[in-house]
Amino acid sequence: MNTKNKCARDRLILALDVNTMEEARELVTELKDYVGVFKVGLQLFTSVGPDIIKMIRDEGREIFFDGKFHDIPNTVAKASANLIKHGVTFFNIHTIGGSKMISTTVKLAKETAKSLGLPKPTILGVTILTSFGQRTLTEELLISQNIDDYVGKLAKLGRDSGLDGIIASATDIPKIRKECGEDFIILCPAIRPTWSVVNDQIRVVTPSDAIKSGVDYLVVGRPITSATDRVSAAKLVLDEVEEAIAEMACAPTE
Repeated sequence: MNTKNKCARDRLILALDVNTMEEARELVTELKDYVGVFKVGLQLFTSVGPDIIKMIRDEGREIFFDGKFHDIPNTVAKASANLIKHGVTFFNIHTIGGSKMISTTVKLAKETAKSLGLPKPTILGVTILTSFGQRTLTEELLISQNIDDYVGKLAKLGRDSGLDGIIASATDIPKIRKECGEDFIILCPAIRPTWSVVNDQIRVVTPSDAIKSGVDYLVVGRPITSATDRVSAAKLVLDEVEEAIAEMACAPTE
């Protein structure tokens, strides 16, 4: 998947962190012209079920299913295959589940998509949640490695096990690019425009920072969904992304 040539809209993922189909439908209907992908997470999916996937597909938009699967290999692989049967071909799993869990899932997901005549699935790995900082990693999980080094190691494990990309903070990108190459997809959550508040995310960046650092997809939630004028907020994010893309295109190559 070549995301570098995608327009700003198709690189913007809106987090549908709501509880009801009515709230989700309102957001999708209002913002589908400004958002290429809608993120469905556990909060919404456990409330309304697979109907949310059909609704978004019927509106002509792609779904990123943010389920962060982590279990024994057979369970994660079969759960992922079920997602594909519902029409989801863009989702994530935890890299900390290990190489066997990842490779088993990738294999069955590809086979399922092919049998249904669906596009090859794009499967991303989760490294360290953006709510984690070094203190959590060291003092609570007892992992002594520097958080940047640990993220890089998990990203490489994911790539070597067949994943298409990784989910990580923009600050982790230099190490991930060095470990995994330029074609490895990077999706960045915790995107906060300069005019929005941080909320509960620790490691955050602006849309412009993310694009300039090499991010492929950006996830934005509350800065748009909680705005008084959501369309204007979405347009502001797109303007910032487009400006960063233009600056990158005009930047001299070394």
